[in-house]
Amino acid sequence: MAQIFGYLIMPLTKLQIAPGIDKQNTEYGAEGRWVDGDNIRFRYGQPEKIGGWEKVTSDALLGATRAILTYSDLKGVNYAVYGTNKKLYAYSENVYADITPTRATGTGNITQFETTNGSTSVIVTDSSHGALIGDFVTIASVSGAVGGISAANLQGEFEIQTVPTGNTYTIIAGAAASSDATGATANATYQINTGLPTSIYGYGWGAGTWNASTWNTSREGLTGADGVLLQSGKWSLDNWGEDVLAQQFNGSLYYWDTSSGLSSNLAARTNVSNAPTKSRFMLVSGDDRHVICFGTETTIGTATTQDNMFIRFSDQEDPATWTPTATNTAGSQRLTDGNQINAAVRSRGVILIYTDTALYQMQFIGPPFTFGFRQLGTNCGAVGIKSAVDVNGIAYWMGNDSFFLFDGAVKKIPCSVQDYVFDDINNNALGDVFCAVNSDFNEVIWFYPSKNSTQIDRNVTYNYAENIWYIGTLARSSWADRGVYSNPYAAEFEASDTTATISTINGVKEGRTFVYLHEEGVNDDGAAMNCHIESGDIDIADGDNFMSISRFIPDFKNQIGEVDITLKSRPYPSTTQRSHGPFTVTTSTNKKDTRIRGRQLALRVSSDAVDDKWRYGTLRFDAKPDGMRGG
Repeated sequence: MAQIFGYLIMPLTKLQIAPGIDKQNTEYGAEGRWVDGDNIRFRYGQPEKIGGWEKVTSDALLGATRAILTYSDLKGVNYAVYGTNKKLYAYSENVYADITPTRATGTGNITQFETTNGSTSVIVTDSSHGALIGDFVTIASVSGAVGGISAANLQGEFEIQTVPTGNTYTIIAGAAASSDATGATANATYQINTGLPTSIYGYGWGAGTWNASTWNTSREGLTGADGVLLQSGKWSLDNWGEDVLAQQFNGSLYYWDTSSGLSSNLAARTNVSNAPTKSRFMLVSGDDRHVICFGTETTIGTATTQDNMFIRFSDQEDPATWTPTATNTAGSQRLTDGNQINAAVRSRGVILIYTDTALYQMQFIGPPFTFGFRQLGTNCGAVGIKSAVDVNGIAYWMGNDSFFLFDGAVKKIPCSVQDYVFDDINNNALGDVFCAVNSDFNEVIWFYPSKNSTQIDRNVTYNYAENIWYIGTLARSSWADRGVYSNPYAAEFEASDTTATISTINGVKEGRTFVYLHEEGVNDDGAAMNCHIESGDIDIADGDNFMSISRFIPDFKNQIGEVDITLKSRPYPSTTQRSHGPFTVTTSTNKKDTRIRGRQLALRVSSDAVDDKWRYGTLRFDAKPDGMRGG
């Protein structure tokens, strides 16, 4: 501070704000920290707008995508496989194909269609259809018209609308009936049973769907008016050479032969015909090449023997041999600490296995035991099958109330947004949490559903290079890091969307996935991406005096377009903030004149226009003492 010609001259004050978001403290307790943000990240200690995203194609996929696998075949052609609660899709060179496995097919197995005058709803009779509401059936070779509906309008792929009995279900035909009638026969091929798009809590007999249990019994684990958690449909996907192994959650293991191409090439159990028929998920081990099923059957082929803590692995280099003998390396192991196996990742030559309460290591040791198992930690379980990742030999995962890493020892990661996440998360949908890696920016991202949402609507990010946390509302149900594709691929589920899908399906219900190419541009699929970051209160001159701020000087790097700056002041921590601005900053802005008075100051930086881009540097302001008392 100096005097020139009798005037008191104050030096410019730099607003010092530490990197990362802090929501563990009050706004005043988080002095000198950022306290809120959306669609921002930190690099080299400073916040910036995240990269944008664009649709890979305009095609819509049915259901909520819970798994993505990207890879190249032996010819160098890139592929992506997507598992939704309703379908299994393959993608290559801008073309999608439905590769969903079938579970049953027959000749003349449909013995009757029943129509109602003026309605497109048709009752189909098949004495052993085994279908659930939302399943898919392909009907062919209809023997004739029924009730004025032509054979052509009764043929094709249909989503099953209702399941009145174990012998009947309803579809939506391609035209309305002109009379009440019964008749005709047809051939039906049924795809595997579908799952729910999101995890929900159900009660009593209504929590199940027809044929999901035996007659006169409730859904598995459900009696009377008790509740049961109905988990969303999921997949685990992994490569077997250039081919793909796909495990339906609590279902069977399927094989997709990449070399057969996209056309008329469905995933099937042919190459894994002797594998368990009911497992939670699967993983292919490292160089030793065993297929491992987790939470699987103690008796292969008997689904009622599924044990959520039981592990089976195939013979080495042979996904179709699972019964142990003296001449193969197939085998099994049961873990003890926990109620169910929730996740597994490959890491540093071992497989890390997470139950709901503990962490285990599975390591190839060769004959006669094949694998050795060792418990690494307790009270450190993972929440879901996609809640853990490995980055360069260090594993990161979400637990029930904390985040963890394993780098040779289990460690709880100090988290400055921990209460924000775990106090407002939907505990019934923890199994839907998806952990992603964005390696170009040193980020591990968990996408999760907030307390009042049944589907993913938030994300929390850990920057492992800078050891800081930030939050957002980007909603992605699955993610594949940059690899064979030069950008990350991610899926967003839109529950009410009814966009036409890649194939014609009659009576298809709402709920679509769109796949996005991330870190591409700075927009939200061509539209503006709203983003902001806001600091906690910062004392002006230690808060002893009120200060008058007459101007501020902004500082941004790589700015394109406009950035809005809002300054917020208050005289005491308990009083209401007063907002000043927003002040629009362009690349030619040198300073902004203000009339602000207060003891504490907070900063908000935001943008909401197409093509805006910015990286915050700092902010300096011109402040002068303005007395001890507030006005």
